[in-house]
Amino acid sequence: METGQRFFEALVQNLAKALGTHCAWVTEYFSERRRLRALAFRMDGQWAKDYEVDIAGTPCERVIDTATLVHFPDKILEIYPHDEELKESGAVSYMGVPLQAADGRILGHMAVIDRRPIPEEPRVHAIFKIFAARATAELRRMRAESEVREREEKVGRLLSSAMDAIIELDDQLRIICVNPAAEKTFSCQADMMIGQGFEKFLSREDITRLEALIVELDGRPEGQQSSWIPGGLTARCPEGESFPAEATMSRFELHRKKFTTLILRNVHDRMEAEEKIQSLTGALMSQATMSGVMNGVDVERLGQTIQAVRKDPGLARSQFRAVNRWISDGHNRSTIKGFYGAGQEDTTRTKPFELDADEPHVLSGRIRARIRWSLCSTRWPLV
Repeated sequence: METGQRFFEALVQNLAKALGTHCAWVTEYFSERRRLRALAFRMDGQWAKDYEVDIAGTPCERVIDTATLVHFPDKILEIYPHDEELKESGAVSYMGVPLQAADGRILGHMAVIDRRPIPEEPRVHAIFKIFAARATAELRRMRAESEVREREEKVGRLLSSAMDAIIELDDQLRIICVNPAAEKTFSCQADMMIGQGFEKFLSREDITRLEALIVELDGRPEGQQSSWIPGGLTARCPEGESFPAEATMSRFELHRKKFTTLILRNVHDRMEAEEKIQSLTGALMSQATMSGVMNGVDVERLGQTIQAVRKDPGLARSQFRAVNRWISDGHNRSTIKGFYGAGQEDTTRTKPFELDADEPHVLSGRIRARIRWSLCSTRWPLV
């Protein structure tokens, strides 16, 4: 059974034969650009490749905007005298129908044109709708398949970029998937981990704890089958080196099979990173103390501020006061002037900070959003 591009080519070819038209095509619709791109376009027995068109001022625009079957049985050029493509093709009649998703979104359209009138007969409409139903089903399938691929790519990028080790286990606690961070954490390549029992990477006591936690999570309602593992786990690399790991786990079911996802973080790595940060911070502060200013910041004054806040945490409390006013449509304006901070009311500003918010054109807005005064010019009292 043909699918995708070949399906649409066969459909368009058979549609033109069934209705006796010289041109037929199926498209996908890009709402943000108001354009149609052909999935299959056949005119006078020839295929038109890479056909794309702006729908403004065309009969296709009527199909998209009304989301209904549109039929001009004759004299189409009198209705659309400025459509150059219709003129060039010598079109006399046109019929088009939207291809819609289950929620009503326009996915594309199917249309035919002819150099003779297309009679406005129930039989013609019935044949056209049958072809449209088949085109809609295939376009929906393609969109769903594309969305699944896109989600899989996003999940793949997410797993690959995660800094924590992520390990997926089957119902026998065998490793079936690991991310690059897991390979680094356990100093072991993915192909050497996948298929192995997870007991090779945990202490015997922790495997027993893990099995008990799985039983406990399986007793919870769906959507609540995840948990932080108290006390973490003691993980080990294949070479035998052990390390403490913070860990969370979750359970999910797919095709009536249960799986476990573990997220692990080597505590030693975190502690080493914190020590490096403290060491670098100390070095930078020492350098700053010697010079008094670093990157334009008065470090001595900053240090005094930090000490003051430690003695009186209430100094750190701050509060902006904003007034929001509706202008029109989706346009509204927020005005910010009052500010309380460092234990006192700020009165240094004579001009308010104004922020206009609006909706984009696609949501019937006019995009009038703007910032009317730079916050960067404000000087806030420290202590």
